[in-house]
Amino acid sequence: MIIENLFKEKRPVLSFEIFPPKKEAALLSIDETLSTLAKLNPDFISVTFGAGGSGGKNKTVELAKKIKEEYEIEPLVHLTCINHSEEEIRILLKQLEAAQLKNILALRGDFNPEVPPRHDFKYAGELVAFIKKNGDFNVSGACYPETHLEAADPVSDIRNLKKKVDAGVGHLVSQLFFDNQVFYDFVEKVRIAGIDAPVEAGIMPVTNKAQIEKMVTMCGASLPPKLQKILNKYGDNKAALFDAGMAYAIDQIVELLSNGVGGIHIFTMNNPVVARRICDGIKNLI
Repeated sequence: MIIENLFKEKRPVLSFEIFPPKKEAALLSIDETLSTLAKLNPDFISVTFGAGGSGGKNKTVELAKKIKEEYEIEPLVHLTCINHSEEEIRILLKQLEAAQLKNILALRGDFNPEVPPRHDFKYAGELVAFIKKNGDFNVSGACYPETHLEAADPVSDIRNLKKKVDAGVGHLVSQLFFDNQVFYDFVEKVRIAGIDAPVEAGIMPVTNKAQIEKMVTMCGASLPPKLQKILNKYGDNKAALFDAGMAYAIDQIVELLSNGVGGIHIFTMNNPVVARRICDGIKNLI
């Protein structure tokens, strides 16, 4: 299945993001999450990039293979390049090819002060071009409705996004945002720039005040006054914040769908309860 083609065959597209657990035992027990997500009938599940485990195994590849073979759901495999050489990426591509995993989300990745970056790839667009030259893969990319933190300005950010799409990206997943108007404005600018790839809206349910405040700082997203009030009032009450956060996410998604967005990508944080609660709230809209 080619993920970008889903947007021609079915709208809206529904997808989830999960991450490989760090411990081997947790990887074995992730079936509870996957079985719940599978019952919600997502069009695909993306798997974030994890470091190699014991024996050189890559947990992302291992988990993506499990999703495809045991749950018969198409995986979108994250692949980051900032800490990898061309040869290491080539080996990873061969692993994906051997596992018959065709869909890749190409990312530069975040700088890690504990891991010196390699210099084979400077931008995600360079990784996209390398992937397209080294296998029969379908490549997705990330985009930032509120501008990448390292971009000089919004115009430069969209120009760089256009270069990435021109290099071979056929589908875009947005970074989290909490103000739908920001997303609408971004998509309008993207289309004006000549980017016609489908743009899927990335939704992060708010269940932990400290966690979400850290994430928005890292990615440059803003907190609208409505959401800030929720965090201020319920941030110290786990159960109350969960209910309020779910209501906010569902409200966001309902409005996005009513405005014709092509796809919703939910960052589940490996919490099946979150995914199930949201899907119960939109089950008649997808």
